[in-house]
Amino acid sequence: MPRTQNKTNWKATWKGQLRFGLVSFTVEAVNVRAKEEGNIHFHQLHAKCHSRIRYEKVCPLHGKVSNSEIVSGYEYAPGKYVEIDPAELSALRTEDERSLTIDDFIKPDQVDPIYLDGRTYYLVPGGKEAVEPYQVLCEAMRHRERCGVGHVIMSGREQLVLVRPKDGTLVMAMLLFPAELRPAQDLELETPRKVDARKTRLAENLIQSWSQGRFRFENYENHYREHLEELIDAKVAGREVVTPAETDRAPVINLMDALKRSLARTTSKSKPAAVSKRRSVPKAKAKRKRAS
Repeated sequence: MPRTQNKTNWKATWKGQLRFGLVSFTVEAVNVRAKEEGNIHFHQLHAKCHSRIRYEKVCPLHGKVSNSEIVSGYEYAPGKYVEIDPAELSALRTEDERSLTIDDFIKPDQVDPIYLDGRTYYLVPGGKEAVEPYQVLCEAMRHRERCGVGHVIMSGREQLVLVRPKDGTLVMAMLLFPAELRPAQDLELETPRKVDARKTRLAENLIQSWSQGRFRFENYENHYREHLEELIDAKVAGREVVTPAETDRAPVINLMDALKRSLARTTSKSKPAAVSKRRSVPKAKAKRKRAS
């Protein structure tokens, strides 16, 4: 399966003013995730004829309706709705609410990663007049090692965001509000016992031995997607795919033994490639079906 990224598909999902202090310039938000490299999606098919299952929008009184006939409504009482037009929602927002407003500049380590909700966007200048202030802000944040925390309205709701510089580009990451987080105390974990100091020291040594060298994020690959593509290609070509054998793993007797053996492995040889690149499951061998 081809792995190409068409830049014409890099459409902005939001456009507005980036504001901090009295400075304001237009930016556009482009999703950083390449859809071509995302999850492989399956369609639901009818098992008997393999036709694709369709989901149609149907009115109980008039049957199938088109998107142009659909409006938004709020149910204020059982079975009773008030229609809300998108233009009416837009009119409720002030100029400030249509903007990405940076409220504060902080050090990168002041935001716990737990607040990141997984959505990230590139911010790009929204026109020629925005290029200079964009570059000035990006360079100033890089030089001072600061990130901006602010808010913006996207997807019909107010979002908390973190803006940071990366390779000459501003990146906006969506954050969860503190009230949206489940407190860890609610997990009701088992009461912690006194930690064995010897095991802790062994774990520290193991962590240190696996922390040598430069971490290279680009070495990580989506091997599951690769194997799934191989499966699909083999099925399309009429071949049978053999499931790869599981890798044998030596049994672990207890935590102390596991720590000692792991530390011995890392000290007897250089750090294995598995640290910087995830282990790849052996490729499945494909064999053609015998002619009947």
